[in-house]
Amino acid sequence: MKIEKQQVLKALETISVPGHGQNMVESGAIKNVLVFGDEVVVDVVIDNPSLQAKKKTEVSILQAIHKEVYEKAQVKVNLKVEAPTTENKAPEIKGKAIPGIDNIIAVASGKGGVGKSTVTSNLAVSLAKMGFKVGLLDADIYGPSATIMFDVVNEKPLSVNVDGKSKMKPVESYGVKILSIGFFTQPDQAVVWRGPMAAKALNQMIFDAAWGKLDFLVVDLPPGTGDIHLSIMQSLPLTGAVVVSTPQNVALADARKGVAMFQQESINVPVLGIIENMAYFTPPELPENKYHIFGKDGAKHLAEDLGVPFLGELPLLQSIREAGDVGRPAAMQEGTEIEAAFTEITKNVVEQTVRRNSSLPPTRAIEITTMAGCSAVKK
Repeated sequence: MKIEKQQVLKALETISVPGHGQNMVESGAIKNVLVFGDEVVVDVVIDNPSLQAKKKTEVSILQAIHKEVYEKAQVKVNLKVEAPTTENKAPEIKGKAIPGIDNIIAVASGKGGVGKSTVTSNLAVSLAKMGFKVGLLDADIYGPSATIMFDVVNEKPLSVNVDGKSKMKPVESYGVKILSIGFFTQPDQAVVWRGPMAAKALNQMIFDAAWGKLDFLVVDLPPGTGDIHLSIMQSLPLTGAVVVSTPQNVALADARKGVAMFQQESINVPVLGIIENMAYFTPPELPENKYHIFGKDGAKHLAEDLGVPFLGELPLLQSIREAGDVGRPAAMQEGTEIEAAFTEITKNVVEQTVRRNSSLPPTRAIEITTMAGCSAVKK
């Protein structure tokens, strides 16, 4: 069957661009349509870089042509992502960026108990050891742990004057500037706050702090996909997210949801990759043996399945736990296996950040105006 170009364009008018109200043709997203007998080539440009948006666009075009034109048409979609620009041709950013902070990396986990805070603290220390200027925001309002892991439980942020305004000066430890709700509560005091109060406390630590010049602000998110996560993503234009998981299926199921949260069309934060924690155990007396207590390569396979980078694996070692408990992150143990593991993972995070910044526009802080931002993600 010979297909006419006008038929294809008419079919494409029945579908819309993700995140826009206009149809594919009217919006200008369709740049070119070529027809060769029953073969159709469609060139399309969108401004949403998420994997979900790209896949949805491609599938919608295929379905529209097969349904409205010819069900056996051979369709090829050439999809390109271009950043939306303002009048001065600079990428458009919504939300309030923090002056002086180049990259904001959120570290998340779908499930508690997978070592997310341990990974975050060691990632921050490793970045500082590499010469970067680093800050750590402990956004786990209900279970803050940064004060313990950096041995600053008894410290308090000082008040400093910046441009005529009173600001909190983060506590510094091992070259990392730290703010946590743990500085403002007693060790045995439970934080029993509703969402709005927790969000207000977070905003104060973010915007009422004298962070100064930072190459990286690492944000330790609480487990799950809830109110605190939305508050952070509404407040900050995140550069990207790192998801931590153990190899076991129970943790992987929740890690998958964590990745899906960031990739949701209304949120659209690039996922820099997945880290596998507690990947294996090697007894000191049997250094050649590896015991995969929680399963083998689970997070690695999840990363491959979701099409996101695998940033590396960390062994299950007693020294990591002991180092966190005494407030000296394990990544500071020079010449050890664990230092090498954290260094390698940190290098991968930096590499993915550089790639993300060179290929994508700055992330927009999301604006949630309806309950759609709180709905379940359907994959």
